[in-house]
Amino acid sequence: MSETATDARGMTGVWHVRMGAGAAWRRTVWGEFLSEYLGTFVLIAFGDGVVAMAVSALNQSGRAATDHTIFLASGDWLLITWGWCIAVVLAIYVAGGISGAHINPAVTIALAVRRGFPWAKVPHYIFAQVAGAFTAAALVYLNYKDSIKGYEHATDAVRGEASSIASYSIFATFPSGYFHNPVGPFIDELIGTALLVGIVFAVIDERNLAPKSNIGPWIIGLIVAGIGMSFGANTGYAINPARDFGPRLFAWFAGWDGVALPGNYGNVNWYWWLPIVAPIVGAVIGAIVYDVFINQGLRARGEPPSPDIEVKGEAVEDLP
Repeated sequence: MSETATDARGMTGVWHVRMGAGAAWRRTVWGEFLSEYLGTFVLIAFGDGVVAMAVSALNQSGRAATDHTIFLASGDWLLITWGWCIAVVLAIYVAGGISGAHINPAVTIALAVRRGFPWAKVPHYIFAQVAGAFTAAALVYLNYKDSIKGYEHATDAVRGEASSIASYSIFATFPSGYFHNPVGPFIDELIGTALLVGIVFAVIDERNLAPKSNIGPWIIGLIVAGIGMSFGANTGYAINPARDFGPRLFAWFAGWDGVALPGNYGNVNWYWWLPIVAPIVGAVIGAIVYDVFINQGLRARGEPPSPDIEVKGEAVEDLP
């Protein structure tokens, strides 16, 4: 055997032991954190990507009526809602096998409150989710920065001022102009996330009609699409603290300044905390409502768990 072949096999062995399937750390929670990072990255890459298409890329590429045409009809909103649906589906297929694809701090916290998910893992899951969202937003900006600048030029928008809210909305959410205090947006985000988590709990409940043939991710994607179509316009349906804060933080670094952080929009200011707190509150409420109305009833009837359901997110080794 040649020296070159031996070296190649040696390098492959080192990779296998240190970074590949043979790496001991992959059987710990760190493998789950990587899963959450990549799953959330995929979610935001496709989700923010479709918003970039609707806001700046279509009009700047000559595929709209004018170079400043956005949301000319409901079709633009449907493009966004279906785009986020597909983003959720793909993200769950990517990360579901290792971490269960929470890809949402509100989901992680709800699972800790109602399903025994280890609290020790919660901060690390959330950090991985926010990091994935931040870096995916950076990728979207890298890909669409020229169209974004073109749209801002066409609309005389000054980045960081109120005129740049449309281009900023590629990355994170903001309250509609008919709100004049945080109460309405808070209620909207609470309702949207309660619906999301309550129905997700139904989909993953092994005692209920859990979907078969690995179509669960599509059902959850449809939930997000339905929330966007039915409850999306008030706040842009963040319903996910990482989905909003990670890209919002990137937008602040990219020059959107106070529009991004602290989130000053004139009608409602210091908005940044609301898409974090309201979804968490809504997620816990949605989980409790599902358990009280349905899950406990199924348990009372003695419905056996489905043997096809596998609980994810439980590593061989826990955090120290």
